[in-house]
Amino acid sequence: SRAGLRVGDRMTLLDLLYGLMLPSGNDAAIAVAEHISGSVEDFVVLMNQEAKKIGASNSNFVNPHGYQDENHYTTAYDLYLIFNACLKFPEFETIVSADSYSLQITQHNGTYRNEQWLQSNWFINGNASVPNGITIIGGKTGTTDEAGSCLMMLFKDETDTPYIAVIMGAENRSVLYKNMDTLLSTTLQ
Repeated sequence: SRAGLRVGDRMTLLDLLYGLMLPSGNDAAIAVAEHISGSVEDFVVLMNQEAKKIGASNSNFVNPHGYQDENHYTTAYDLYLIFNACLKFPEFETIVSADSYSLQITQHNGTYRNEQWLQSNWFINGNASVPNGITIIGGKTGTTDEAGSCLMMLFKDETDTPYIAVIMGAENRSVLYKNMDTLLSTTLQ
């Protein structure tokens, strides 16, 4: 999926992070990588170094967006570690909990274009019901033909205890959210 970026667009890094996280903009992932490291290849080196540093030792990344590659892999536990590390930055929780993000992009010719990116997470955008007793804080979706539908969620139970839940490999989005609903509901038992 794309955030709809065009060659020559200018925006802040924060804008790009919203474009990456809400609509799962693979074009935003490339722009972030090139901005941070100058190239996708150099950024991937940083991704793998950071993953190992936080203990995500069963992952190897070859791109910043997650497109299928036999050398690009991870585990549910490593995704938990990565998501948990991201939560150390308050901006991350703000981004993954937003239902939408509006911005003005400066185009290559100096004119402006208004965009609004919508949250792809069904619990946040209202396409899936949240189980009783659960407060959804935020999350990130991801889907490829090979990986299936995947979702990482930060939520709290009735005692305000935070949890991170990861579902991977669902056959479609409906099954994904049904599985996550079951997992979240089980937390309350």
